[in-house]
Amino acid sequence: MGFKNLETLLLFFITALGFLSSISIAADLYSLIYKGCANGSLGGGAATQQAIASISSSLITQSSNSKFYKTSTSSSGQSLSGLYQCRGDLSGTDCAACINRVIPMWSSLCGPMAAAARVQLNGCYALYQAAGFPQVAGTQLLFKTCGSGGGGNGFEERRDTAFSNLQNGLSGSGGAGFYATSYQSVYAMAQCEGDLSAGDCGECVAEAVQKAEVECGGAASGQVYLDKCYISYNYYADGVPRGGGGGGGGGGGGIGGQQTGKTVAIVVGGAAGLGFVVICLLFARSLRKGKDDY
Repeated sequence: MGFKNLETLLLFFITALGFLSSISIAADLYSLIYKGCANGSLGGGAATQQAIASISSSLITQSSNSKFYKTSTSSSGQSLSGLYQCRGDLSGTDCAACINRVIPMWSSLCGPMAAAARVQLNGCYALYQAAGFPQVAGTQLLFKTCGSGGGGNGFEERRDTAFSNLQNGLSGSGGAGFYATSYQSVYAMAQCEGDLSAGDCGECVAEAVQKAEVECGGAASGQVYLDKCYISYNYYADGVPRGGGGGGGGGGGGIGGQQTGKTVAIVVGGAAGLGFVVICLLFARSLRKGKDDY
């Protein structure tokens, strides 16, 4: 009976470890990177609210079918355009879940009648804007973040080689607009807005790389978000984890890459340690019970 209990308990802990890991990784996809809200609000009352609701519904519906979608709508003279994009390495299920999470944040972070709103999570972003809203250049810097630690001797050379490989891989990706690579413990990722041409994508990423080199210097991680593209890089002292760094939001993430690994390791390691202790105690008890029965 004791061994049967051990088998059941072992199965339980294996299932629990997988569940805890998936929760941690999913939570990281929904981490807020930045928000951009227009200073002005829209008039129009119910008509404007209806237009925003229509854009939201259309984007959420399409998120089950595509990782990038762009649309526009007009209601009682109020015209809006909107789009979303998921990180290129997300599954269809994770993409839809991310978009369902990010779009309601337009209202909660920017207010229900903002003239424009853009919210970036680690796994996706979504935006809308009113017709006539001032446009910015595709290479306009929207947000950047740089890690606090350094990568040690020779790090910048390794990072720059990773950046070079990233740009070459992106140009050879057949216009996919997403590419990730690693070089000597440096993981790098880039993504362009889904309707950007291959040439414009390359120019945008080149600009983002230049800004990362200047703005982040020798920092071990960094993310640079331009209007039409982003890049993210992370240094892993113990080597790039299997499956890549995982950071980057449909724009960006270097925080995500290292932090996800740490979070999963802590959660899974703690649960595994507790499970091992419990199993050892039950095993010892089953041996004692066997002797008593004998």
